[in-house]
Amino acid sequence: MSTPIKAKAALISVFSKEGLEPLIKKFNDLGITLYSTGGTEKFIKDLGVPVVPVEDVTSYPSILGGRVKTLHPKVFGGILNRQDNDSDVAEMKEYNIPQLDIVIVDLYPFEKTVASGASEQDIVEKIDIGGISLIRAAAKNFKDTLCVSSVDDYEEVLELISTNEGTTTLADRKRFAAKAFNVSSHYDTAIFNYFNEEEVVYKASYTKGKSLRYGENPHQKGTFFGDFDAMFDKLHGKELSYNNLLDVDAAVNLMAEFQNEDPTFAILKHNNACGLAQRDTLHQAYVDALAGDPVSAFGGILISNKEIDKATAEEIHKLFCEVVIAPSYSEEALEILKGKKNRVLLIQKPISLPTDQVRSCLNGVLVQDKDAKTDSLEDLSTVTNNKPTSDELSDLIFASKLCKHTKSNTIVFAKGKQLCASGTGQTSRVDALRQAIDKAVSFGFDLKGAVMASDAFFPFPDCVELADKAGITAVIQPGGSIKDQLSIDYCNEHNLAMVMTGTRHFKH
Repeated sequence: MSTPIKAKAALISVFSKEGLEPLIKKFNDLGITLYSTGGTEKFIKDLGVPVVPVEDVTSYPSILGGRVKTLHPKVFGGILNRQDNDSDVAEMKEYNIPQLDIVIVDLYPFEKTVASGASEQDIVEKIDIGGISLIRAAAKNFKDTLCVSSVDDYEEVLELISTNEGTTTLADRKRFAAKAFNVSSHYDTAIFNYFNEEEVVYKASYTKGKSLRYGENPHQKGTFFGDFDAMFDKLHGKELSYNNLLDVDAAVNLMAEFQNEDPTFAILKHNNACGLAQRDTLHQAYVDALAGDPVSAFGGILISNKEIDKATAEEIHKLFCEVVIAPSYSEEALEILKGKKNRVLLIQKPISLPTDQVRSCLNGVLVQDKDAKTDSLEDLSTVTNNKPTSDELSDLIFASKLCKHTKSNTIVFAKGKQLCASGTGQTSRVDALRQAIDKAVSFGFDLKGAVMASDAFFPFPDCVELADKAGITAVIQPGGSIKDQLSIDYCNEHNLAMVMTGTRHFKH
């Protein structure tokens, strides 16, 4: 039937009763007969609203501890029958099956149960069988049945039913069917991902997307799928853009390397750090991070691993920046930073990040484990006669952490736990090194005594030669080239220290 349908009966079977009361009362006012089971049935009765137990329709009790309640031909016949099919209508009458015009279901909270750390037995019990079947049946038969599959839709349904006195159009029912299949497919994806341990299968589902002003460029459409509010409290500023979100992601992943360390401040631009410093105070860390590249810092993303205080906020306020991220802000700092109406201020919450990375590729996607390896002192193998000093070792690890989060090919210079310069995203490692030297010189850094980090091995000794002539005294790199010895020999001849990690950190 393509004509509007005035509802006469509704089946309600929900886990959460939140927001349900106004709907039930409206249905009752409109004379819609209600059918229900278990806790939902009791909830309706307690509201003083008449309700028909499903058992009265099926002549069969709820069994197996509530696992089987609605799975019965009289229930599914009432949902799946086609009102424009004479045979269906005749069978409905023959078997005394009630027509169900509306089905409202809220599934067992499978994902929340998994996230809670519950036992496997408890998780399995939260796999909804009857509810998911009701959703699929009602959505399939959208020509005759309105399927309401989420508590998030109750207000919309209430307005629809109230405005039209219980009547729905085919367009209404088809729209809610799409919502229902979104719910059911997401639910099944979550269950599969929980159980899957062997199949090389990629399944992901995000039920809520946030439309962005545009994508990477104004002529591109952009949408963010994820739970931003679970990661951040947004305190101030404009809506984040597609490019902002990419930079925020890069900033968060970089600062994760320094979470439990001394005050550290980073400034990022186009997914790369243009400033990074670690100091005794956050104020000094910010000042020295900004010194790394005050030109690129304009319009950048700022992130701290400590609470931003008044002194640091006063310095930040002098700079035009898009986003500031910190675990917290002092009241004075917040007041200062809110002085720019569009500046986005975020508090990062302590939640776990995904362990895999996904990107579109050709006619599919590439999926890989996140680069969770952070080089440590224990990983280092000194391959030169000259060994790095303790200060150089500290700077080498500092530079390596930054190098890991910088676009390949990359070279990073650091001195005194401060980024002096980096060469990023170059087609050759020599070009990256030359770019880093030019930047360091242009911003007044003395590279004598600085260290160098490379995200991949040196195929020739030209890089260590250029670094040596620029003043670099220690180098960290993964090694692995068939010509490693050429670079080692050069370092030995010119008193450079070189350590190898055995781990490459490409970032494309």
